[in-house]
Amino acid sequence: MSPRSASVNEELRRRSRERLLQAAVELVGEHGYEATTLGDIADRAGSARGLVSYYFPGKRTLVQSAVHRLMHRTLEEALEREPRTEDGRERLARAIDAILGLARERPVLMRQHMAGLLQAEGFVPCPEQLRLAELLRDTVERNGSQDVDTDYPMLRALLMGAVYAALVPGVPMPVPVLRAELFKRYRIDWEMGVPPDTAVASGGTCDTDLSRFFATGAAPECGPGGQSK
Repeated sequence: MSPRSASVNEELRRRSRERLLQAAVELVGEHGYEATTLGDIADRAGSARGLVSYYFPGKRTLVQSAVHRLMHRTLEEALEREPRTEDGRERLARAIDAILGLARERPVLMRQHMAGLLQAEGFVPCPEQLRLAELLRDTVERNGSQDVDTDYPMLRALLMGAVYAALVPGVPMPVPVLRAELFKRYRIDWEMGVPPDTAVASGGTCDTDLSRFFATGAAPECGPGGQSK
């Protein structure tokens, strides 16, 4: 048997890393951060346990990278969905709805992520976080910002604050209220993006299978109303 080519090995490594990211999102969302071990993640991903440390220095780094991947792919999907638009306010509305939607649909995962950001490590630099930042900066620029270096961090801070407020145990703020405040600040019409009543009426999003966010196999197709086929 001839040895695998460098490109084949690279693809295998990429898919292995992607499986670990997907497994981390799934398990932390199901059981929480503390109850999820690196061994659990490796087992779910079908990888050798020692392989986790090859890609990630620790559990916190792995989980942050996994959540940032989910966030940037969710945001990317929202920005590029049909009908495509170049309207800056509509794109900003979609961005806000995408991030708030994660707080509503994946509260355990996002609560654990926010808690992790308050740890000593803070933001963990990784390709996933950089891509998320690029998408948000581009959204701010398309919305007409004259000072992206100031306006992007402000949008990031406001979104993080809104997600935190939506997830505070015992006293969470309703997502529609948080959405209304953000839309008012950016002068966005309520009908733009995906209003909460529209999301409920359509049956939610096609998010039962996370494989479309991670390059681990064929992505599921979405039928009418966003349901998996």
